[in-house]
Amino acid sequence: MAALPGPLPLPPVEHLLPAQAELGEGAIWNPDDERLYWVDIEGMVLHIFDPATNYDRQLPTGSRVGTVVPAGPGYVVLALQSGIHRLNTRTGELTLLGRPLTDPAIRFNDGKCDPAGRLWVGTMALDTQAGAATLYRFGADHQLRPVLRHVTISNGLVWTADQRIMYYVDTPTQTVQAFDYDHASGHLRNGRPALRIPAADGAPDGMTIDAAGHLWIALWGGGQVVCYDPATAERLHTIPVPAPNTASCAFGGPGLLTLYITTARHGLTPEQLRQYPRSGDLFAVRPGVAGVPANGFRG
Repeated sequence: MAALPGPLPLPPVEHLLPAQAELGEGAIWNPDDERLYWVDIEGMVLHIFDPATNYDRQLPTGSRVGTVVPAGPGYVVLALQSGIHRLNTRTGELTLLGRPLTDPAIRFNDGKCDPAGRLWVGTMALDTQAGAATLYRFGADHQLRPVLRHVTISNGLVWTADQRIMYYVDTPTQTVQAFDYDHASGHLRNGRPALRIPAADGAPDGMTIDAAGHLWIALWGGGQVVCYDPATAERLHTIPVPAPNTASCAFGGPGLLTLYITTARHGLTPEQLRQYPRSGDLFAVRPGVAGVPANGFRG
């Protein structure tokens, strides 16, 4: 499905769920059970939202949870501050796959699986210390390998349909970087800026890609999701969200035609929370384009 022309307005967002999450992140559509998975990092909760019934199941994780990815029917992989775990979504049982982080001042943040089924997950310092974070790759051998060091807040990442480019966000840089990606090895090379987000618009956070190869980026502090063509750096669409800390987005639903958006209460003043009482809630919009299926973890 082709993208809508830029001048056409998009429909307003729909308020789906009064979740009131402290730090709603990591949205991903799980094709195994046709539900939206997302996390509340500071709330230490995995959310499983069924849009057919509007039921949001919550599973406690026991520690900060940075990201969730599908891992076959009935299972997901979670990057927790206490380690990388496989979770049985039927029973809530966690199985430790690796305990790679030793510094209690560092936690996992956003992540996704690449087309080969390897988990890519980044970190950040709890005090957001510059250069303290790393982007890692976690494969079927359960070894965590550093890929990019000296980042600050590792965030959104996606791969193109031809498996040749990975796009990546280190939030304080206000930049989406492009890397040449080797599907067989998972190696990156030739990092370069693909587009820059004006600071006045908000800071780039979670990100997804549509079937046309356009990037949809949640802007923390900006109360919006924006769509860019990374080939031209042209801004195509803007989706206002009634929550300043717009954190992540993912296409899902029938035909992957719905864009789900998570938000956060974290970092807002009491005055801002009174002004934006739906901060931390789940939203959705049908922007007229289709997403692409999420990659799951293999191993």
